[in-house]
Amino acid sequence: MSQQTEEKKPTSGPALPSNDATRRQHEHRRWVVLAVALLVVAALLSSGIWSRVKARTTLKAETAQVALTPVSVVSPKQTAPAEEIILPGNVQPFITSPIYARTNGYLRKWYFDIGARVKKGQLLAVIDTPEVDQQLQQARSNLMTAQANLELAAITKSRYQGLLETNAVSQQDVDNAVGTYNANTAIVQADQAAVDQYSALVSFEKVYAPFDGVITARNTDIGDLINSGSGASVKTDLFHIAQPGMLRVYVNVPEEYSLGMKVGMTADLALAEFPGRRFQGKLVRTADSINMATRTLLIEIDVANTTGTLLTGSYAEVHLKVAAQPSTFIIPVNTLIFRSEGLRVGLVKDGKVTLTAVTPGHDFGNQIEIVSGLKLDDQVIINPPDSIVTGQQVQIVQAALPGDIK
Repeated sequence: MSQQTEEKKPTSGPALPSNDATRRQHEHRRWVVLAVALLVVAALLSSGIWSRVKARTTLKAETAQVALTPVSVVSPKQTAPAEEIILPGNVQPFITSPIYARTNGYLRKWYFDIGARVKKGQLLAVIDTPEVDQQLQQARSNLMTAQANLELAAITKSRYQGLLETNAVSQQDVDNAVGTYNANTAIVQADQAAVDQYSALVSFEKVYAPFDGVITARNTDIGDLINSGSGASVKTDLFHIAQPGMLRVYVNVPEEYSLGMKVGMTADLALAEFPGRRFQGKLVRTADSINMATRTLLIEIDVANTTGTLLTGSYAEVHLKVAAQPSTFIIPVNTLIFRSEGLRVGLVKDGKVTLTAVTPGHDFGNQIEIVSGLKLDDQVIINPPDSIVTGQQVQIVQAALPGDIK
């Protein structure tokens, strides 16, 4: 038995280590499985947490994006090198004048009515001046008397000077004779001047055209009392004559375009009575001064009218092409922001608003000219809200190109 027991010991000794190793392997496997399970659980938890964090971040970003103020923008449109402006003009004859009488009397006859074309020096009317005729006759009689007295004084002077050589008369008598001659000479000259004066007045009985032109008004008729144009009484022009072969058109140009007005530049006239037709003229002179009351520059444009197509006194629209400033832009009027500190526009830069001061130019109705404050690549906000401020985050929802401005 002891031998059998001793024989079993060696066999049971190696079995213990085998069981420990198996147990340790089992424990190792459990720990590995547990670690894997923990890793799986951690991975699942991390994935869930990450997806939630990501969803929350996306939601926050989307919410912030939706909260941004949506705006539409437009780029400024640069003006053309030559800008056309349209201004009202008054068409006037190159020469126009009222014709007054230079003597008093009654109108005997007139020869031309309104619309008649007359030449320079052509007789227009004749005035009866009986009083002036009588005064001329009296002046001529006075002149004849003075001339007779002068001839007698001349003879007396010559006779006394001859007698003085023989001492037949005194020096005093000779001096008296010479003085009488000189006085009569002066009287003759004065009477001659009176005759010339009344002769001129009588010549004014006939009224002549001062230049070639058209009779535009006749304000008298046969038998009317005519007052001299040089008198203090009420004066009425007998005729009104105008020279329409060349027309003057006067235009008041706003001060902002005054520098573009150059002598020699062309201008086109459009009149309501000639739809679709243009008449070309040339700028011949400017006032070279701004009217302080209207802040405009007066210019004169001459238009040839040899055929008489255009009528004097007409209203015309004058089309002028003015060189534009290179930094001038056009934007819609609904981009302007009126603030107490001045006129502003909202620009979008890097998603933020910048309020910029601008200087307006000409107003074209739905568009306005900006002479300073903008650049060609600016993005200008259309219909900006009143509450918009500098630095505010915005979202561009629609952008227009420069050519899209209407």
